[in-house]
Amino acid sequence: MDSGFDDRRRRILVVDDEFVNRQMLGFILNTEFDVIYADNGIEAIAYLQNNHYAVSLIMLDLVMPEMDGFEFLRIRQKDEKLREIPVIVLTTEKEAELRSLREGATDFIKKPYDMPEVILARAHRIVELSEGRQVIRGTERDKLTGLYTKSYFYQYVTQRERFYPNRIMDVCALNIERFYLVNEVFGRDFGDRVLIEVADILRDFLKSSEGIACRGESDWFFVYFSHQENFEELVHRFQEELYRRIPETSIRIRVGLNTNQDKEIEIARRCDQARIAADTLRNDYTRSVALYDVKLHEDSLLAHRLINEVQQAIYEKQLVVHYQPKFGIQGGKPVLKSAEALVRWTHPELGMISPGVFIPLFEKNGLIQKVDYYVWREAGAQIKAWRDKYGITFPISVNVSRIDMYDPYIEAKLMGILREFELEPADLLLEVTESAYVENATYVVDVVKQLKDLGFQMEMDDFGSGYSSLNMITSLPIDVLKIDMKLIRNIHKDEKSLHLVEAILDIARFMSLSTVAEGVETTEQFELLKKAGCDIIQGWYFSKPVPAREFEKFIEDLLIECKDNKEKGE
Repeated sequence: MDSGFDDRRRRILVVDDEFVNRQMLGFILNTEFDVIYADNGIEAIAYLQNNHYAVSLIMLDLVMPEMDGFEFLRIRQKDEKLREIPVIVLTTEKEAELRSLREGATDFIKKPYDMPEVILARAHRIVELSEGRQVIRGTERDKLTGLYTKSYFYQYVTQRERFYPNRIMDVCALNIERFYLVNEVFGRDFGDRVLIEVADILRDFLKSSEGIACRGESDWFFVYFSHQENFEELVHRFQEELYRRIPETSIRIRVGLNTNQDKEIEIARRCDQARIAADTLRNDYTRSVALYDVKLHEDSLLAHRLINEVQQAIYEKQLVVHYQPKFGIQGGKPVLKSAEALVRWTHPELGMISPGVFIPLFEKNGLIQKVDYYVWREAGAQIKAWRDKYGITFPISVNVSRIDMYDPYIEAKLMGILREFELEPADLLLEVTESAYVENATYVVDVVKQLKDLGFQMEMDDFGSGYSSLNMITSLPIDVLKIDMKLIRNIHKDEKSLHLVEAILDIARFMSLSTVAEGVETTEQFELLKKAGCDIIQGWYFSKPVPAREFEKFIEDLLIECKDNKEKGE
């Protein structure tokens, strides 16, 4: 039945028990289509079971023996594959037209076939419309979950709001906490199962709450639904259902809710706002829902502005490097040893922006690399400037972020700075946060080893901030352990805090590591750390971070002291 067909021509199945009618339709259609014939509904169903993908249109007579047209339409409606093929009903009965349309027919043509051009035009039109719908279906749904894709979700929400502008609807963003670990531990097939179950639960939720949902990128879902007063209870039930369906592991969801009813705000932006709210729940296991509010709105506007303006800030040197002194405290009198470079942003309109605002922001989106490189060069230039001015090389510590460790050109960048300012690796001290070692220990350790081989001194920053255990440092290639200020804060008030710091200092001594205590503010802290054997301290006890010009007083005092000691023969 299929031999001799041209694959470039659309195929029409004519189902009619009258030979003359079949031949007449074939004569009309075969100038532009390939035509197949079936005597009744049973024969047509049998052919379509194996060739449904090749048929673009069915032309169906209603009155036939064995299986009439209405029975064929009912069977077709129950079959997902056959339902995609449009049907033009062939009839002489006016009252049959409405019934056939209700049974799923697309159009109808009256007998006798006295207008061939109209029949051919209708066939063309129906095939084009059907193929257009199939293209849309193929792109509007996420292949894994069956939910809308994000782009179609935005379009459908926009259409709904155009027709129902007064309906109160909310938007939420739903994310699976640490989904990458689910894939790594249980495999991608299990991860796909999690995504499918989440989508299925969302569909159940939308049955009782008018709306639509989509899968965004990876493990993000967005839902547009009628306003719910008991939303937190719904999220709790959602979470419980997820536990029930996937008992193998505890899958936790984070949900950001945006109740902004301003339809002038694009749906894409409202979804972004809901996502911002959900992101505030990272590593917060006390809540599962966060509301997008005025503060989050202001924070997101500021974040957007800072991201857009950081390059200009670097170019115009709005980013200013301050220096906090580090003093060696083992001996009769504290001695200036080095400094840490800390960046500040003096914005022409916003004034001084705290690094606590822009550093975490840039760490999230990768812009921290640009900031770090800027600080490295500024520190290198400052070391050279002080060497030229005072005749001594004064080492400076710079921060190396987790993102920097994945930069394949990190060694070249650092060595380029040394060459530019005629420095040695020992002049630029590299501080890597404890969290960077934990996230991908093997890779980071390899990078740190390579930097040490080049001659750089490596410092572990923020040790004790909660990311690792004490025995972790036994395998790390570091020279200096910097104790996090959170551990230092209460050592003069709490014996447990003091004993913990003493234990860290003992381990560092055992491993021949130098130690630095951060955030030292009081005389009591200073004396306890000195007694416990800490090598170096930094903090407001000596000085807050200050501009380079102010820091020069510490260098000048050091030179005076060295001169006095030399004259005394010490």
